[in-house]
Amino acid sequence: MASFSSIGIGLGGNVDVNGLIKASVDAVKLPITKTNGLQQQAALTSAKVSTFGQFKSLVSTLADAASKLTSVTGWNGVKATSSNADAVSVSAVGGAAVTSFTVQVQNLAMAQSSMSAALQPTKQPVGAGTLTLATGTWAGDPKAFTAGSGEAVNLEISATDTLADVASKINGSKAGVTATVLNDASGERLLLRSKTTGEAAGFQLSVSDADGNLADGAGLSRLSTGMTTEYARNANATVNGIAVSSATNAFADTVAGVTFTANKVTTEAVTLTVEKDTSAVKKNIEAFVAAYNAVNSALNESTKYDKETQTAGLLQGDSTVLALQNTLRMALQSVNSSGALRNLSAVGVVSAGGLGLGNVSPDGSLELNATKFNKAMEDPDAVKEFFRGPEGGRVEDGFAGKFKAMTSQLLDTDGFFASKTKLYESALKLNAKEIERITDRADRLEKSLTQRYTALDTKMASLNALNAYIAQQVTTWNKSSG
Repeated sequence: MASFSSIGIGLGGNVDVNGLIKASVDAVKLPITKTNGLQQQAALTSAKVSTFGQFKSLVSTLADAASKLTSVTGWNGVKATSSNADAVSVSAVGGAAVTSFTVQVQNLAMAQSSMSAALQPTKQPVGAGTLTLATGTWAGDPKAFTAGSGEAVNLEISATDTLADVASKINGSKAGVTATVLNDASGERLLLRSKTTGEAAGFQLSVSDADGNLADGAGLSRLSTGMTTEYARNANATVNGIAVSSATNAFADTVAGVTFTANKVTTEAVTLTVEKDTSAVKKNIEAFVAAYNAVNSALNESTKYDKETQTAGLLQGDSTVLALQNTLRMALQSVNSSGALRNLSAVGVVSAGGLGLGNVSPDGSLELNATKFNKAMEDPDAVKEFFRGPEGGRVEDGFAGKFKAMTSQLLDTDGFFASKTKLYESALKLNAKEIERITDRADRLEKSLTQRYTALDTKMASLNALNAYIAQQVTTWNKSSG
């Protein structure tokens, strides 16, 4: 607002022109600023948008929980155990057949390691030439090398390169080998080790010496002459007496769906067992109950009325919230037309406080009754059929499939939440336009009043000056006539 620090000279020093203009502008803006005005309405609508966003997120989590109860993986859970996990550990994927077998480990998988003869003096150039590292397999007695499908790696060694430089070049290459320099009382040695275990991960080091003589014990050829090697090997074991082998210590799918890992050589057979695991089913049902309770609690909180503080929840009386809550509660009452188990209560999901679903708890929350659940799980196929529908039928015929379909409709791009968001966004746009219209009107009024008061002040100042002049002349006339 424009400043009138000097105004009042014409209007009189007691006239608060700024206050008069502000009062007029505030009166125009009253629809925006008053209690329950446009400003508060916008804040309230934004809060509702945020709350429905929270509802949508919670319903999405609930939909995911229902989806897990339709997934075959959750119903085919198994657990694998070992009679000696320190020696042989085991795991199994969902759906693996229930089984038991014995394992004996003859040896663990090993990577090839090679060591050159000692070089003297230390930290001196080893000689120029080319090192070639090839990967492949050592076999037979004596050992003979057969190169693999990968290309050999050639490394150029200069006349000034030390053994440490050679090791660095090997480590910087893609030869599949790591190199280290070992210093002992005899000198320094080049240690090589393949990066992976197994017979197929062996390697061969060959040298092209700059002096052309590989047998003179001088120059670069010293790295290969007299080199000692501990050859790579596979892990070897027997399963129920049948020999099996693996390039690593993990035997994957030697038994379908099962992976066992040899940790040490055994002197006695280790028994591995795969059996059904109902804990995954219980965990998924508990997750569904928790997800439902989270949605239900949020809906209750938004619609409650606190008698002590006499305050209402943000969405109290909102019929769409009550409709959402009723939709979810009705879905819980879904009854399967076939199967030994017909409703949630039969599998142990009951209203909090131990009531059946027909007797809703005061806040509508659920809980899993362990006794009823364990009783139902005496026939796990019946529980599976309740949630997933009959074997070979449609998943949508089971409780979880029906519930998932219901939540999908709520979450669709043209579903409940999308429609509600669109409605609120439209209200916010109208609100913003109305605030803009009123603010523009107030700005124009302020400008107009400022101009008018400024002109009036100027005119009054002129009139005051004229009045003072006339009074002066009258005084002068009176003196002269006396």
